[in-house]
Amino acid sequence: MVRRIVTRRSPIHGNGVFAARDIAAGVRLIQYRGKVITQAQADRRYDGSSDSGHTFLFILNDDYVIDANFEGNAARWINHSCAPNCEAVIHEHASDRRRDRVVIETIRPIEAGEEICYDYGIVLDEPYTPRLKKIWACRCGARRCSGTILKPKRKPRA
Repeated sequence: MVRRIVTRRSPIHGNGVFAARDIAAGVRLIQYRGKVITQAQADRRYDGSSDSGHTFLFILNDDYVIDANFEGNAARWINHSCAPNCEAVIHEHASDRRRDRVVIETIRPIEAGEEICYDYGIVLDEPYTPRLKKIWACRCGARRCSGTILKPKRKPRA
């Protein structure tokens, strides 16, 4: 069987994941794997800091986080893009929130050699200062790149 994806150096950032062959829209590419830990464990493990601009943490639900620094797979190397070709889809378990899963799925056809990307959708609790936006800079190169991988905060309804 021919592999659908490969990992190699990325022009966006560090390592990346690329299509090894043409891939249709609507394909489940890879599950985001890692050690499932509580939000509190993640805060203790990583000091609750947003100053690194780099994380392999994926919020699974209100209680749990996937930490791909431990037991992670190639999905942790998928970079952010403001013009993504994939999306991260959370599949909820019927009775055990710890068993929820994240799967990266294509949202449009992807050509062989194209980098696999999705919108991280990161929202931080603290104010988005110029310093923080620089730490969380986007390097996707999309025509309408926002310049940061941070998503705008939702404004409260009046």
